[in-house]
Amino acid sequence: MPATDEAIRAAVTACAAADDKKASDVLVLEVADILNVVDLFVVASAPTDRQLRAVADEVERKLREDLDRRPLRREGDPASGWMLLDYGDIVCHLFEDERRDYYALERLWSDVPRRDPQTGEPHTARVAEESR
Repeated sequence: MPATDEAIRAAVTACAAADDKKASDVLVLEVADILNVVDLFVVASAPTDRQLRAVADEVERKLREDLDRRPLRREGDPASGWMLLDYGDIVCHLFEDERRDYYALERLWSDVPRRDPQTGEPHTARVAEESR
């Protein structure tokens, strides 16, 4: 079952918030067909623990203000180099650059579809359209 429209909207909002705080390598992985409890992973990086905290805080703020959504739980802290914001249907994995390389979620989930962080559209659809 594909990700819900609500999850996609939340993921795009989270990506925009991360981008506003200069997060890098922001991506959306669609895990709905593999995991029954979550539709999308949002993954983003920041170079320092201070910026990592700013990214997490901005994601929380934007989802709360724009979509009236609050995380079900928040794990990790900037000093650890990894933070997780769990909204149920989306989970935001926010890493300090070195930690992201270490955990390599993109490699672990390399077989799942990706969505465009700005539009929420499946990447495969965009690639097919661009090749016409």
